[in-house]
Amino acid sequence: MEVSDKLDFWLLGQGNTVKEAMDDFYASRDDMKSLYSEQGKYFPEDLQFEVKYDTQSFLQFYATYFSLAGLSRLTGIHQGQLSHYVTGKRNPSRQTIEKIDKSIHGFAQNLSQVQFV
Repeated sequence: MEVSDKLDFWLLGQGNTVKEAMDDFYASRDDMKSLYSEQGKYFPEDLQFEVKYDTQSFLQFYATYFSLAGLSRLTGIHQGQLSHYVTGKRNPSRQTIEKIDKSIHGFAQNLSQVQFV
């Protein structure tokens, strides 16, 4: 049985930015943990969370790490088109989302294999 099958609570994070929503989410978790402690209930310490982004939020959140020029080179998507996704002027197609997703994961996999000497 997975931990999620045993949970009897929900956690929610909201905000105008990814950082605000993540901070609110973890504050929600901490509040629930405190409440459970006060009530003498078990709260799992090993909870793991999966974060999913829409394309606009991802591009905005990681803009300080990825320039649009670099992301364009990585994905093969024109920089101007990426700019439209960041600003919300346009939404990417399912195929474009998958292309960005595949490119980012491939890049991350390559980075994970780097070893410095």
